[in-house]
Amino acid sequence: MRVERAQNREAKSRPTAPLMTDKSMRISLSDRKVAIPLFVLSVTQIIGWGTVGLPSIVGRQMAEDLRIDISYIFAANSVLYVVMGLWAPLLAKVFARFGAKRVMIAGTILSALGFLLLAVCRGPLLYFSGWVTLGTAGSATLSTAAYIMLNELAGSNAKRAIGGLMLITGLASSIFWPIASVLAKAVGWQATCVVYAGMMVFICLPLYVFGLPAATAPINQNLHQVADTTASAPARKGTFYLIAAAITLNAFVTFGYSAIFFELLKAVGLPATQAVALGSALGVIQVGARAVDFLGGARWDGISTGIFAGIVLPLSMVLLMLNRGSHTAVAIFVVLYGLGSGALAVARATIPLVFYDKVDYVSAASRIALPLNVISAAAPPLFIALLTRLGSTVLLEVTTLCSGTALILLLVLTRRRPALDSTAPVA
Repeated sequence: MRVERAQNREAKSRPTAPLMTDKSMRISLSDRKVAIPLFVLSVTQIIGWGTVGLPSIVGRQMAEDLRIDISYIFAANSVLYVVMGLWAPLLAKVFARFGAKRVMIAGTILSALGFLLLAVCRGPLLYFSGWVTLGTAGSATLSTAAYIMLNELAGSNAKRAIGGLMLITGLASSIFWPIASVLAKAVGWQATCVVYAGMMVFICLPLYVFGLPAATAPINQNLHQVADTTASAPARKGTFYLIAAAITLNAFVTFGYSAIFFELLKAVGLPATQAVALGSALGVIQVGARAVDFLGGARWDGISTGIFAGIVLPLSMVLLMLNRGSHTAVAIFVVLYGLGSGALAVARATIPLVFYDKVDYVSAASRIALPLNVISAAAPPLFIALLTRLGSTVLLEVTTLCSGTALILLLVLTRRRPALDSTAPVA
């Protein structure tokens, strides 16, 4: 009986499972210490992602003014993602030592400098220097940095906060494309860059300084765990590589399709007007998928979200391949693909929360960002090459293979999901 009582006391003292209850998730989001930073990050992420989308609106005008080919203008996105990816693992120790707030403040100042470089550029040298600067700043302020901030505040409860952030920031392009268009017509694209620099200094910077708390704990006490992950947790290496591979394979598919979606719809037989209409609906469907995950996210974790998306995504592509020329099949493809890709956007950020505590999450998220951003940069030109040279069927076959492989990896990860202790070493 004494042994049994001791076992019962031990069981009660164990940490809860990573799947949180509705009550705990509601407490997390209603807590002032999370709600205010979530508002701050929502505003700053919308501004951050919305402003770097400038070439999508004024790319031709940029090319004419700088007297360079338009392909070089749009290469800016690739430069942005590659630089963000290269800096991400190097910043892991900086995030751990100083906390996300200080890093994001420094990154915001650097963002303003990047836009000022674009504002004064007269040729490709300063143009690409501006985008390298913005990429460096983005690694300190965009997406991964915001997730690290929420993880500092909420720990394992951060999943729903991240879902809420992604739900709101999914509207960045919808908000900033009209703003960029109006500003560029009124004052020109280079003056628009000055306005964007002003937004960084007068909106984002004060919000970070006064709206975000400092690091809640001296995370640098455990810095050696971040600096040398192979020494601190060698048993986690296999799981980390599974996570990184699954996330990167799915990102390859979704980032690639996001760049050539209109062209794909036309290639499978849709008239241009219908392709535009269905393509425009895609964003709404993706935001809807994020909303569903946000509202019900307390009932499942990032792995479950990823598996749902991993099933729906290849299913949508197989359906399209088997029903070429059918407008109904194309419409169903758009709906299924939108649901899958929208859910995957959340899963990319929340899968590591299943396996890592606050300190290890910083390292894992930063290391995953390198292949993720490089793939984000490489996917669009590869996809358009496959589509134009080999046809839509080959493209769909390749992406189905990638999505299917990612699904298998996620299923393997379900067997490694921590059962009781969310901070226990992962095999």
